[in-house]
Amino acid sequence: MRFSLGLLCSLAVAQAKDVIENWDIGFVTTNRGLDQPARKSIGVNGQFPLPVVEAVLGDTLILNVRNSLDVPTSLHAHGIHQFGTNYYDGVHMVTECGVAPGSNFTYEIPLMQAGTYWIHGHTSEQNYDGLQTTLIVYNPNDTYSADCEYLFAFEDWWPLTFMETYPLLTEPNPTAGLFDTPPGMLINGANANLTGPINFVAGNTYRIRLVSMSSFPLFEFTIDDHELQIIEVDGVATKPYNTNVVRLAPAERTSVLVTAKETTTLNYQYHVTMFGDFLPAIPGVFPSTYNGSVVYDTDAPFFEVETIATGFLDELAIESLDDEPALVPDHHIYLNATSGFHEDGSTFESFNQVTYKHPLVPSILSALTTGDMATSPITYGPDTNTHVLKYGEIIEMLLWSPTNLPHPIHLHGHAFQIIEKGFTNDTTGQYRKQVPATNAPLKRDTIFIPGEEYAIVRFRANNPGLWSLHCHITWHSGMGLIMLFASAPEMMQESVQVPDGVLEQCRLQGILTSGNAAGNNGGFNYAAAPNDPYLLVEDPLSN
Repeated sequence: MRFSLGLLCSLAVAQAKDVIENWDIGFVTTNRGLDQPARKSIGVNGQFPLPVVEAVLGDTLILNVRNSLDVPTSLHAHGIHQFGTNYYDGVHMVTECGVAPGSNFTYEIPLMQAGTYWIHGHTSEQNYDGLQTTLIVYNPNDTYSADCEYLFAFEDWWPLTFMETYPLLTEPNPTAGLFDTPPGMLINGANANLTGPINFVAGNTYRIRLVSMSSFPLFEFTIDDHELQIIEVDGVATKPYNTNVVRLAPAERTSVLVTAKETTTLNYQYHVTMFGDFLPAIPGVFPSTYNGSVVYDTDAPFFEVETIATGFLDELAIESLDDEPALVPDHHIYLNATSGFHEDGSTFESFNQVTYKHPLVPSILSALTTGDMATSPITYGPDTNTHVLKYGEIIEMLLWSPTNLPHPIHLHGHAFQIIEKGFTNDTTGQYRKQVPATNAPLKRDTIFIPGEEYAIVRFRANNPGLWSLHCHITWHSGMGLIMLFASAPEMMQESVQVPDGVLEQCRLQGILTSGNAAGNNGGFNYAAAPNDPYLLVEDPLSN
């Protein structure tokens, strides 16, 4: 059986409407069509893959959720900024308590951004077990036009669940057994080898949306002897940028325009490669390549190539379409994304040696119920590593990865400008690269930081709320590479009214709905909040 690629050639333009999705989230058993044992997974309405969600700019997405799991769940619309609806951002114990087992909950999300996004579980790394799908928000007045569209969503599917994998990550000698059961490659929710062809009509222009829902490896997409013109990155429209290959880290998205040849004398191939130089070389896995067909004429021969295009994109050369110049920072934050150890030798990830742990009260409710104390970072708990931001200030983050581990860093509620990149061991600045002064820096919500490299990004804190910053390698976020921004909490207290449905989910689970991270009202008493010691740089068991 071969699965056809999603193809859209027309879009009915209508007034803003409700897009209603009814999702019964439950356990299913599947191997996703791969040569693997079937395992416990999370699906919707008893099925895999999850349905692609499509809407038009100005619509409201209504996600009616029934939690048929035996644990809480939540959903995050990745890349949607949730202006005014921070309580629907879906982050467990940050913006909500999660949807209790056996209960119902509705997310009502105004879609005020067009572009390519995705929806995924944001409780206990449930996206790793299949709770994820693509979200496309069409713009009827898009700057760029195409005759048809294709969608490619990439995943890696591992034979072990996240809960089975977690001990292998954190226990002493954490890499033991991690790659004994490597993943298979999925395209649009199924075994990549079942993916159908791209059908081109001579002279037509096609928009191809590329979405990485990967948990760890990188993906590359290329079409032999065809130019890919980038027009969107992470939901943000860009000026046209030509390339022959697009590389995506976990959580990144890119749209490209491809103009078909004027003749039909040859067919071509597209290539999807799953890889990572930070991953162990496993033949047929890292790397693995699916070669699909680009068909002009079923009777025509195929164009032949000796090598498949590969390479990084120069993000500092891509410009955002809105022409916004580089922001001038007011507030500088240094974030060292690194691993470390507890006294027992267990391994965790951190920002600045602080491993994230959930507070006892959702952080949004702490911001709304603690009065003047909401402007103190300690209100949110020492293990949330919260930074409090003033409304409208320009934040510059230096994202630092000193180890050999890469980190695709995602910021909720905002897109940031990419200003500078370089190597952490470059003491002279010889290899530092900065955005040209005349450019409108590329804006995106996820940036890939390779091991032993850094990036400088800037964003405007103009979205009051509690927003997560985390690595989107699922292993790393599960090991604690998360922190929070509390943006303008005093303004939140004046303008944010959390729906009773959100509070009811807390009550169903016996979770406090007021007070600081420890559930205390008034003062600096946070003794009951999680408060682990800073991670040790050296393994205490290595001596």
